[in-house]
Amino acid sequence: MIRDTKWATGDNPGYLRRVGQTHGKLQGGGAEMRITAVTCVKNEGPFLLEWVAFNRLLGVTDFLFYSNDCTDGTDTLLDVLAARGGVVHLPNPAKGRNYQMEALKDAAHQSVVKDADWVWIADVDEFLNIHVGDHTIPALIEACGDPQAISVTFQFFANCDVQDFQDRPVIEQFTHSHNPDLWCGETAIEVKSLVRKDFPLQYFGAHRPFFRNKLGKDKRPVWTDGSGRPVQHKFLVAANPRRIRKFPAHGARGFATLNHYALRSLDSYLVKNDRGDVNRDGRAFDDTYWRERNDPAWEDTSILRYQKALAREIAALKADLEIAALHDEAVRLHRAKRDELMVQDAYAQMYAHLKALPPYPPGEYELMQELGLVA
Repeated sequence: MIRDTKWATGDNPGYLRRVGQTHGKLQGGGAEMRITAVTCVKNEGPFLLEWVAFNRLLGVTDFLFYSNDCTDGTDTLLDVLAARGGVVHLPNPAKGRNYQMEALKDAAHQSVVKDADWVWIADVDEFLNIHVGDHTIPALIEACGDPQAISVTFQFFANCDVQDFQDRPVIEQFTHSHNPDLWCGETAIEVKSLVRKDFPLQYFGAHRPFFRNKLGKDKRPVWTDGSGRPVQHKFLVAANPRRIRKFPAHGARGFATLNHYALRSLDSYLVKNDRGDVNRDGRAFDDTYWRERNDPAWEDTSILRYQKALAREIAALKADLEIAALHDEAVRLHRAKRDELMVQDAYAQMYAHLKALPPYPPGEYELMQELGLVA
């Protein structure tokens, strides 16, 4: 059961401690388990408070954010959150365009990561939905038998015909996805990973950690999926280039699922495209990413178990008037960017095209047409 929570400044003003909620404990000791979430952001301002609040409910104690080239106040909001404690905000160190990998390389040397008992690497549109115990990360770790890594399978949530951006929790708005065991006809689905402090790390990947190829068999880490089962050998040793960051999803989500809200509203998807580095001048828009993830065949509302506690946690953050004002400004700028894009022919056409697409993954609609099931 998720309990009501409060945050209070401890003896060290640089950190926050939680009161009112039971945490997992370290093996052999009574200290609070330190869990650090690491992520990279660009223009995610309207979604930051929900993600921070949600991960705090899971038991995350510290956050390491890397930002770059923000125009919606994301960086300013992160600076204020950092000043309140529990958040570290750094500029992305990337020299080229490989923002995420350069940031993760840097993260391994940051004290907020080195001092953590567990590290959770995820994006702001990804929410770890834990099905066991009190629905926290310590409960998931216990259910999996306290391994050195846990890889949790994605479930991609559809747009659900939401066109307008709404300033309310993403997890409430999007409740339909593909069949969790199949994505676009593929049985293997990508994962993200929790990593324990003693993992024999060579480097962090965005989806999974890596250890040295020559590491002895007796020194390889204990590693499970989201049902507490050992991961497949070829995934463990990264032997199959096509399966380095995924494995079959069937039976892999008994204890946890990773809800991925890659599309959100149609408004926000336009802004997401603008945030990227694709030059669309003189080229046709590729709708594959949208179509692959906009499959509403399966309803899953299990994450709404967090809904009431999440509302309280967000309200607690917004009780700080400066944080609330910066959130509202990020929302305003998000909508303003949408309006700016919609007067451009390319984006107006993209919006109309995506809105008109049938909600089926590539290949499925074409097959239905061949069978005469749809016009």
